Amino acid sequence: MRPILLQGHERPLTQIRFNKEGDLLFSCSKDHTINVWFSDNGERLGTYDGHNGTIWTVDVDSKSEILISGSADNTMRLWEVRTGKCLYTWEFPTAVKRVAWSEDDKQLVCITEQRMGYQGAVRIFTINRENPTQQSEEPDAMFHPIASKATVCAFASPSLIVTGHESGKVALYDWQTGEEVAVNERAHSMVVTDLQLSPDRTYFITSSKDKVARVHDSRTLDVLKTFATETPLNSAALSSQKPYVLIGGGQEAMSVTTTSLRQGKFETRFWHLVFEEEIGRVKGHFGPINTLAVLPSGKGFASGGEDGFVRMHHYDESYFRAKPYGDLEVDL
Repeated sequence: MRPILLQGHERPLTQIRFNKEGDLLFSCSKDHTINVWFSDNGERLGTYDGHNGTIWTVDVDSKSEILISGSADNTMRLWEVRTGKCLYTWEFPTAVKRVAWSEDDKQLVCITEQRMGYQGAVRIFTINRENPTQQSEEPDAMFHPIASKATVCAFASPSLIVTGHESGKVALYDWQTGEEVAVNERAHSMVVTDLQLSPDRTYFITSSKDKVARVHDSRTLDVLKTFATETPLNSAALSSQKPYVLIGGGQEAMSVTTTSLRQGKFETRFWHLVFEEEIGRVKGHFGPINTLAVLPSGKGFASGGEDGFVRMHHYDESYFRAKPYGDLEVDL
């Protein structure tokens, strides 16, 4: 499985996302630019220029028409995917750390950082798709998560937002009222670094600096599966078609200069979703893996690292034939 190396960023990657069809890959990094690539051959299609700070987060709607991004320049921007034109800009008091679309593409949620006397906030906007350059400056709803600041978020359902927090807790909020509907205070013991939903949004996976990734039920927040490693984790993704979980991380970036590749554990690790056992590793990055994304078709995945590279992997035929647990078939 030879990866395609995508060289278009000068600084560490922060997030990568595939569109719903899986033919486009969007990547953002600390170098102030968003790139879009063809996933099948790694050709760069274009860039989205306009932010003046680290771009922490990016998400694309299900029709691949509108892109949303959040940055350390305290803005959230709406982009036209096809032309790269910035359609609208929201300004906030602090950096935007996470953005996500709702399932029907009508709304988006964003998290702004707790800093300089401002509380961390979760805001929900309804997007005017008929005239994208005319958006409401004020959110439909805004609430401040209780006790610990939120670091990641997603729409668990049309009315519920699931959040991961700095304290390690995972919570479910009714965004219209701001009420905390459910909470798991001990989901993790350290900051939650990533949260990715299953295709049907009935469960989700989180990764954390406590070296553990966990799968949770979207309604009850019960922990369904646990994957424990020996390095801090920055990202976790659920494979489609196969019952696998992908996790990535590695020793902290500041310690990398004193660490060999083998000790640093800069690998994408595959675990079996049901049996919670590791079944393989993919090497390649020269620093911690910051973000992972799986092709919707289940035929490959991409990883973005501290080294500034995106590695696009397409699975060999042997991956689909492999049966690590005999003829046991798992219905996803």
